[in-house]
Amino acid sequence: MALKKSELYGSLWQSCDALRGGMDASQYKDYVLSLLFIKYVSDKYADIPYAPITVPKGASFADMAALKGKPDIGDQINKKIIAPLAEANQQLSQADFPDFNDAVKLGDGKEKVDRLTDLISIFQNPALDFSKNRAEGDDILGDAYEYLMRHFATESGKSKGQFYTPAEVSRVIAQIIGIRAAKTGSDTTVYDPTCGSGSLLLKVADESGTAVTLYGQEKDAATSGLARMNMILHNMPTALIVQGNTITDSKFRDGDILKSFDYVVANPPFSDKRWSTGLDPLNDPHERFKAFGVPPAKQGDYAYLLHIVRSLRSNGTGACILPHGVLFRGNAEADIRRALVRKRYIKGVIGLPANLFYGTGIPACIVVIDKKEAQVRKGIFMIDASQGFMKDGPKNRLRAQDIHKMVDAFVRNLDIPGYSRMVSFEEVEKYEFNLNLTRYIDGQEAEDRQDIEGHLKGGIPQADIDELQPYWKVCPGLRATLFKPLRPGYVALAVDKAAIRATIFDHPEFTTFITGMNAHFAAWRDKSAKKLKVLKVGCHPKEVIFELSEDLLAHYSGKPLINKYDVYQHLLDYWAGTMQDDCYLIAAGGWKAETYRIIEKDKKGKDKDKGWTCDLIPKPLIVSRYFLPDQAATDKLTQELESATASLEELEEEHGGEDGAFADFDKINKAAVTARLKEIKGDKDAPEEAAILNRWLELSGQEADLKKRLKEAEAALDAKAYKQYSKLTEAEIKTLAVDDKWLAVLAADIHGEMDRISQSLAQRVRTLADRYEAPMPEFASRVANLEAKVNAHLKQMGFAW
Repeated sequence: MALKKSELYGSLWQSCDALRGGMDASQYKDYVLSLLFIKYVSDKYADIPYAPITVPKGASFADMAALKGKPDIGDQINKKIIAPLAEANQQLSQADFPDFNDAVKLGDGKEKVDRLTDLISIFQNPALDFSKNRAEGDDILGDAYEYLMRHFATESGKSKGQFYTPAEVSRVIAQIIGIRAAKTGSDTTVYDPTCGSGSLLLKVADESGTAVTLYGQEKDAATSGLARMNMILHNMPTALIVQGNTITDSKFRDGDILKSFDYVVANPPFSDKRWSTGLDPLNDPHERFKAFGVPPAKQGDYAYLLHIVRSLRSNGTGACILPHGVLFRGNAEADIRRALVRKRYIKGVIGLPANLFYGTGIPACIVVIDKKEAQVRKGIFMIDASQGFMKDGPKNRLRAQDIHKMVDAFVRNLDIPGYSRMVSFEEVEKYEFNLNLTRYIDGQEAEDRQDIEGHLKGGIPQADIDELQPYWKVCPGLRATLFKPLRPGYVALAVDKAAIRATIFDHPEFTTFITGMNAHFAAWRDKSAKKLKVLKVGCHPKEVIFELSEDLLAHYSGKPLINKYDVYQHLLDYWAGTMQDDCYLIAAGGWKAETYRIIEKDKKGKDKDKGWTCDLIPKPLIVSRYFLPDQAATDKLTQELESATASLEELEEEHGGEDGAFADFDKINKAAVTARLKEIKGDKDAPEEAAILNRWLELSGQEADLKKRLKEAEAALDAKAYKQYSKLTEAEIKTLAVDDKWLAVLAADIHGEMDRISQSLAQRVRTLADRYEAPMPEFASRVANLEAKVNAHLKQMGFAW
């Protein structure tokens, strides 16, 4: 059975986290990720001539596993595994790995031995054979490494999570710098001066689509080691990652001059207060501040941005994640910002949602630097994407649709009201070079205004109805059906409030629209089904979803009422939850519907058979296509059983009170009821009690019979379904997976999106109708009448004032 991505990620995280104990996640990650690395390179490259990574004899994961339980296991891992591996590969050094003999972190004596032994055992799972679980172009292990880093970053807390840039933000940067559209090759250079664990660099390399040359520098020694491993796991073993402080000791130089690159990306530490320690900024040997000014001593954001500017070639492009304050803070930073704008180096600014990053909760932005078009640039393209995100535990997270919308707007310079537009340099200068996005883009949702005249005189304001113009454009006659003129500027509801929803749903124009949209999806579904059914072993799942999702997005572009990005998100969500694993199964083994037993450990550690399952074609799909009558019979028995059980419970509850027939029962069961019937047999005073008890036996017998019949029916259906798998042809498997599973789920999601759109209209009309239903004089009259009634009642009761 091929290893599923979701299972690999989840099982590794759960198992490793369970063994962490009291160790800080920021330290524990070094041990887990190092083990993952050693396991991977051993599976992939051991005994392979001319492999990019050399695994010396005696230094493989198998050799490490042989050390389990030994009293000196930590010392032996350091000497026999890590030291030879680092010595044999110049990309690695022993300092890249944690000390496996550290008693402070791992415990001493038996505690250390047990912890390392258990940790190694996690990676001995036979399913984790990494040599067989990697489709070309889809690096499962590299993705797993990133998944673990993200979880460790979350667990590490604010002060220690900076080693990881969220993958979603990295994807935005990789796409907006335009590397995919450029002609790239091995001579194309990409540099990250604060590379952390290398995730941002790798996203740019992946986006390029070709072999580019990567350079990175990271201040923290342990994190730079993680970055080197990350490069190897992502099949980028030639990437050059060095350790050191970029601002005070940049390692990439051509002589005394900073080396320049085609692309520079970075997520530097926010507002670094020690950026100038060990450096005289006024005499910077690389002249990074000469043309722009020196950043404040306690605010290092512009130091990193100016390092990027200096490190870019004359036609280079860069992007840097910075705190939002760099856009508007004054004094020295205002002078630097003014100089950058006047040089026309800033191509764009993207405002991101707050709480995205692991090291801080403050809002951040992406500043895009582009030298090659500086002379002809007319303005700065600005995007306020601060409202587009989802909650993900304690952090916020960009969704696929948020990423795509950002990139589309930036690459195409789309003017989207409340979201993005090109701002001229003249306008920026008018605001004294303040780049705060709220000055240029009003991203706040319009308030739902209250119309005073509507409240005083009644009637729905015409302006509120006009705001629903997208609906009226699609269904012009629906407006006249729902509303009638009242007086100039105001209308009244033309139908009963209770009939609003039915009026909308049953209107011929609306039904025509829904029918047309269903046909629109059907056209895409039929076209996509043909493409999906020709997938073969070795296909690239990431390419599959890219082509499929882009085609869906294009298919819904320009369609009224429905947001194409919402449709796109439905597909990406289903891909992440189910379809991705299915495609990896097909890439690894083809169109096979393989069943397997579900084995779970009981409390005593013994294996327990929990039945069977099939990942690609779950049992319900087989039943729905081939055994619907059997399922219907089973469903009927289930309903009858539920009815019998309910009747039994009702009888027990009705007669379970203090004087009820079951009042003295410790436990109501067949034996107890039968015994009681024997006791009262012939008792002339107990005929009613006997009738109740006999009724209980009758219902209990019905319930038991139905349970038996249901169990037999379910077993028979289970056997039929299980047997059907061996009869399936490849064509049938494709139909079940593509038509009945993948596209059926997506169809339901998109039809649900259409329902949501129609419900929104009905809800808005109802809200307006309720809001202006009664004018103020009518309310005043009601209040006066109620007051008079209350006073009359009080007077009758003898109260007066």
